[in-house]
Amino acid sequence: MALKIRLARGGSKKRPYYHVVVADARSPRDGRFLEKVGSWNPMLAKDDAKRVELDADRIKHWLDNGAQPTDRVLRFLAEAGVATRDVKSNPVKAKPGKKAQERAAEKAQKAADAAAAE
Repeated sequence: MALKIRLARGGSKKRPYYHVVVADARSPRDGRFLEKVGSWNPMLAKDDAKRVELDADRIKHWLDNGAQPTDRVLRFLAEAGVATRDVKSNPVKAKPGKKAQERAAEKAQKAADAAAAE
């Protein structure tokens, strides 16, 4: 059975609250889970101690038994010092899209033609 350590959403509309749970990878996001190992309240300030609460001992137990954390949970675990996360770098993401590059080239061409006409 493939296990995931992931977030299960709770809270009301526009007031999110998440439980960090260990669940079968095939179960739905808010469906059946094996154990609740923490919580995340994104409505609290980033420096608030109760924003992310994790049960480090249980998480280590599940990681040793083969559970795979999702990207967001892995960030929380890295901040808590429970797991390590590789730093991701995507320099291509900051570049404009194809259409924007075409518009910029067209604008530069018009400016060059106007300068040449004078």
